[in-house]
Amino acid sequence: MGTGLSGVWARVGNWVVAVGVAGALLSTALSEDHRTADLDVLGYVLVAASGLALAAGRRAPVAVLAVTALCAVGYNSAGFEVPAVAFLFAVYGAVRAGHRIAALVASVALVAALPFAIMASPAEAVVKEALAQSRGVLELAWLIAAAAAGEALRQAERRADEAERTREEAARLRASQERLHIARELHDSLTHQISIIKVQAEVAVHLARKRGQEVPDSLLAIQAAGREATKELRATLETLRDAGQSPSYGLDHLPELLARAHGIGLKTTLTIEGERQDVPDAVDRTAYRIVQESLTNTARHATAATASIRIDYRANAVAVRVDDDGTARPGCVPVPGVGLLGMNERVTALGGRLRAEARSEGGFTVHAELPVARIP
Repeated sequence: MGTGLSGVWARVGNWVVAVGVAGALLSTALSEDHRTADLDVLGYVLVAASGLALAAGRRAPVAVLAVTALCAVGYNSAGFEVPAVAFLFAVYGAVRAGHRIAALVASVALVAALPFAIMASPAEAVVKEALAQSRGVLELAWLIAAAAAGEALRQAERRADEAERTREEAARLRASQERLHIARELHDSLTHQISIIKVQAEVAVHLARKRGQEVPDSLLAIQAAGREATKELRATLETLRDAGQSPSYGLDHLPELLARAHGIGLKTTLTIEGERQDVPDAVDRTAYRIVQESLTNTARHATAATASIRIDYRANAVAVRVDDDGTARPGCVPVPGVGLLGMNERVTALGGRLRAEARSEGGFTVHAELPVARIP
């Protein structure tokens, strides 16, 4: 909203300047006595056009330079002793926009052409010569002043932009530090709770074996999951501490993930399609997390017995698909929980696409396409 409003005010300001300059130049032209009436209409049109052209100064500064210069040469040739004020504004705008070479070339061309234009005007020879000399010196001085003003403002705007970027970078750094602090707190809290679960599971397994009892598979799965969760939390925190560190979990760890899913009674199959290729760390990590989160959701909510995982290595992407035979039915709209939202954020950050919905034959599917070529 603010940007649109500022753009409207900028356009209004351009027209105010253009109309003001055109009016001032026309007033100067109307106050003069002209040697011939044949070129009056053309002269007035060129004088007005040179001022009104400034309205397009922000959109096309180089074009406005050319138009105002040609208008100045034209109305001076018609005998209008009107200063090239519009061209000075155009030089200022072009230099401010960074077109310094174009402003220099146009200024040199105008300074060189104006004496010839004045000499071609229907005025007396003595007047022509004096006017050409004085006009050349005056135009050169004003051109230098306009260019200097434009360059000064351009440098000021550049420094303001750099200061704004510095503030944004500082804000991002503070946000990153805060996220790291939260991650550490979360790590400490979760590690403590998971350690308790792991210790309790290990004690239960130990006591069962000591008594000669068969250890339930679910208890062994809890014990293994506690160990893996502790390892993963530590690896995640280390990755946050060092952004350049390679991810601890990727597609190479899928067999271990599926083995843990087997331990909680979920039968899984893994299919790899296409030629295996090296993928960026971010893609590798995201693909693993999609499978992990999908299997977690299946185990928690779907009451499914089987799940199939398909990894498809394509020329410019990696496709990940997880299907289960749970209770989801066609037309059932999933409620986006933390897991689905997290998957969507990861995929979107990589420029990919995520689809999570009920299958026509029953059950649920999660399908993600992660581009490889566009990842930095």
